[in-house]
Amino acid sequence: MPVEFISATHTTNTTEATAGGRHAGFDVDYTRRFVRALDDGGFDWTLVAYSSAGVDAEQIAQFVVNNSERVKPMLAHRPGFVFPTRVAKALATIDRIGKGRLGLHIISGGNDTEQAREGDYLTKVQRYARSEEFIRVLRQVWAATGPISHAGEYYRFEGFATDIKPYQDAIPISVGGSSREAYEVGGRQGDIFGLWGEPLKETAEQIAAVNAVADAAGRPHPRIWVSFRPIVAATDELAWEKAHRILGQVKETVAATPKGARYPAPGDGRPANVGSQRLLDVAARGELHDRALWTPLVTATNAAGSSTALVGSYETVAKALLDYVDIGCELLSIRGYDPLNDAIDYARYVLPLVRQELAHRGTPVAA
Repeated sequence: MPVEFISATHTTNTTEATAGGRHAGFDVDYTRRFVRALDDGGFDWTLVAYSSAGVDAEQIAQFVVNNSERVKPMLAHRPGFVFPTRVAKALATIDRIGKGRLGLHIISGGNDTEQAREGDYLTKVQRYARSEEFIRVLRQVWAATGPISHAGEYYRFEGFATDIKPYQDAIPISVGGSSREAYEVGGRQGDIFGLWGEPLKETAEQIAAVNAVADAAGRPHPRIWVSFRPIVAATDELAWEKAHRILGQVKETVAATPKGARYPAPGDGRPANVGSQRLLDVAARGELHDRALWTPLVTATNAAGSSTALVGSYETVAKALLDYVDIGCELLSIRGYDPLNDAIDYARYVLPLVRQELAHRGTPVAA
């Protein structure tokens, strides 16, 4: 499979480095410009994120399809709030509109407080078990040629049939996380497995854990998706100046944000999800890892989401991304702190360098 690039769909120009906070609201004109910049710049995918407070992800995924020609939305979805038969039809419809341009990213939920905001009170173990059943139902619906029934632990229905099928033979399904439960579900069910950017050694260990589950299940290894927040400039020196400036802006924004307003943490202050805990542990061991992985933004945000940066010149960051390709990562997720302008810079200066080197090696890249 080719190495591909993923962005994340920003619906406003706000991030952790701006006074407005992260992804607050929906600026239609800005989002359209952003999507078209990804399309023109050669990104292959764009994540459509999900949160209890955010804009409806399904509608944003269709907005991406309607305002682009080639970039594919990777739609994040939390099982549990919508019945899987209805989701199967909705995703098949979007995939038809986009003529095969859709992926699904399953988020089981790593924070009990955030889940409860929408009425989900299952435990983490139960949520992952429900996600696995949810994925199986989706695939059963998409593959069916007549009425089907299902009787599981979390879902039950009889005689369901639908005329709408995906444009693709199968919509690719991604699973993300860093817990044992995530590895199990991702290894058994995922076409793609998503990781936040950790050092190369730790990333390779996580890939091996997921692949071991896939091997035990007798299925192909999922494609690995790894996520970073690169900070780039024409030279390493300019990139580091920019990085420290962004860090100062993020600290100011975090200080002005009510504690726990968006990513509530337990009483000890550490996030509940394993992925964030792992990033904080990495940050505690040092600020700089491998070629360019920088962690102070992890500490500044309490690892609220993907928060490790790759810092350096366009050439340095391209080489750092290739380091991850070398250990088995096929989908490279990069988004910045000035979303639109950073996406344009990545497309202009970083993507071509990575693709040029991959072509030189004979490694497949997206058309």
